[in-house]
Amino acid sequence: MLIGKPPDIPSSEFTPKRAYEAFINRRRFLRGAAATGAVALGADRIASVFDPHARVLADTTKLQTVSSPLTTTGEQLTSLEDITHYNNYYEFGVNKGDPAKNAHALPTLPWSVKIEGKVAKPLTFDIDSLLKLRPLEDRVYRHRCVEAWSLVVPWIGYSLSELIKECQPLSSAKFVQFLSYYNRGVEGAWAYQTDIAWPYSEGLRMDEAMNPLAMLTFGLYGQTLPNQDGAPVRVVLPWKYGFKSAKSIVKIRFVEKMPHTTWNDEAPNEYGFYSNVNPNVDHPRWSQKTERRIGLPFYEQRRTTLMFNGYGDQVAYLYKGMDLRKNF
Repeated sequence: MLIGKPPDIPSSEFTPKRAYEAFINRRRFLRGAAATGAVALGADRIASVFDPHARVLADTTKLQTVSSPLTTTGEQLTSLEDITHYNNYYEFGVNKGDPAKNAHALPTLPWSVKIEGKVAKPLTFDIDSLLKLRPLEDRVYRHRCVEAWSLVVPWIGYSLSELIKECQPLSSAKFVQFLSYYNRGVEGAWAYQTDIAWPYSEGLRMDEAMNPLAMLTFGLYGQTLPNQDGAPVRVVLPWKYGFKSAKSIVKIRFVEKMPHTTWNDEAPNEYGFYSNVNPNVDHPRWSQKTERRIGLPFYEQRRTTLMFNGYGDQVAYLYKGMDLRKNF
């Protein structure tokens, strides 16, 4: 008899055990504190935390774009509703619907991205400068989460390599590190549910970052990014598991040695630095051979996962000679 796969992998599975236990203990504390009036949150913050029906979608602005040859065609786009209400953004809560309710607290204007490390000189770009740096392209990419679900998203942006060229990295820069926005006063009420060491950190090898598919991203579905999807600027790396695509970036560092990354720090036996989509290497707690496409009818959701998420022709050369079983 075939037993159906549960619709989602629960947070207790995706999150390292110690982080999940901390989340449960702290949730109990916050619930008790709120009941006694010990937690002094504003009325709007309380509503977003405790009202399961609260739904917040950040204001968006239409973007002028051009078409791009670097796009996935022939697949049904995931709806805007699903893309914006089925998210992992732990700074704003650990449940899929939490970021859509809570990320309105993220202050996206003014916004700047600092360039640090092994570059000709430190730089700072404001969001307007980044938007005008190159023509914004429409690119449809598959998005594969490490939790074995997937989306098809019409992103807006341009190749990350275009920004890297402007940064003039030194020859000693072998890796790129991305740091996400974190302000305890803004995100603490939700980020406190875990014991993750914020800010969120991700990284790439320099040649990965220079691959044309790696995308500096400002929007989706023709408009600026909603807060819960990483506004106002993020990276998108379609051949890697989704957690590699850092959201709401405030710093980019060019470094000589492999940088620490958040999930690799939390559970190095489960989340590696490279984290390329690989159906032949299972997560220690679930299979990666198949995935569930969000938004489709139940009978159409389950599909076979593709090596490098189907982008092998464009990226496989980056890993020639590497044992991908050891570079999850």
